[in-house]
Amino acid sequence: MLSWLTCLIIGGWLMAAEAQAEDLENTLVLDLSTGGSVRILMRPDLAPKHVERIKTLAREGFYNGIVFHRVIEGFMAQTGDPTGTGGGGSDLPDLEAEFNEFPHLRGVTSMARTDAPNSANSQFFIMLQPNFGLDNQYTVWGRVIDGMEFVDSIERGEPPQSPSSIVKAYLAGDQS
Repeated sequence: MLSWLTCLIIGGWLMAAEAQAEDLENTLVLDLSTGGSVRILMRPDLAPKHVERIKTLAREGFYNGIVFHRVIEGFMAQTGDPTGTGGGGSDLPDLEAEFNEFPHLRGVTSMARTDAPNSANSQFFIMLQPNFGLDNQYTVWGRVIDGMEFVDSIERGEPPQSPSSIVKAYLAGDQS
């Protein structure tokens, strides 16, 4: 387990690296119903199969219109279930876990799963606050690099009364 100081150093280094140059092929854009766009730098070096899955689903339009069905204040916002209940996924097979050393800091994106480690499919969550208890138990595949204020505006609840949604999800490189 990483110490809080190590996480601060890693987090600062990662933010500096992310700010240098945006990789458009590995930048997921989520246009949210909360009024803005969120840019997520995906990390195929950490979780190549999971990043490929997110890209495939985004390019198919799978995430368009999907709600954030589970949003816990001070924890995370979860989406990616076409049923909006937390029990659904894509028609693609589940993925084998790609647990890595990247800490669950604010803005980190990670795959949701059942109790079975190899059950991630299409659902993912965005961390609202750090939670190091999730490290090496969930597959981190990216981090928000812009638009976290729009994530912060997502309606809270399990499920939310008026769920916020992904209006459109796409790769930045596909729009240039």
